[in-house]
Amino acid sequence: MSSEMYERIRNNPKFIKLVQERGKFQWTLSAIVLIMFYGYFMLIAFAPQLLGQKIATGSMWPIGYTIELFLFVFFWFTTLYYVQRSNKVYDDMAQDVVKEAQKEVI
Repeated sequence: MSSEMYERIRNNPKFIKLVQERGKFQWTLSAIVLIMFYGYFMLIAFAPQLLGQKIATGSMWPIGYTIELFLFVFFWFTTLYYVQRSNKVYDDMAQDVVKEAQKEVI
């Protein structure tokens, strides 16, 4: 693509909307993941006795393992959600922007 086409893409209102929406979505998911991740490590640092308690009487499974397993699964689902939304919403928006920029060339 030529630099003129890149300039048309950058000035396209749909591209600006795409960048804003995708950025907001990415930062929101990043904040959620970082808060949960560092929150878990803060629990490890400041309340290790809580994480060592068993989830039920007579159980061998500590609370810490339960939280860790939850976080692992949650992070995978967060990634899956991001990829799904990116493929369904943002890729279509990006294709529209490129098609419009190519129409202006012809």
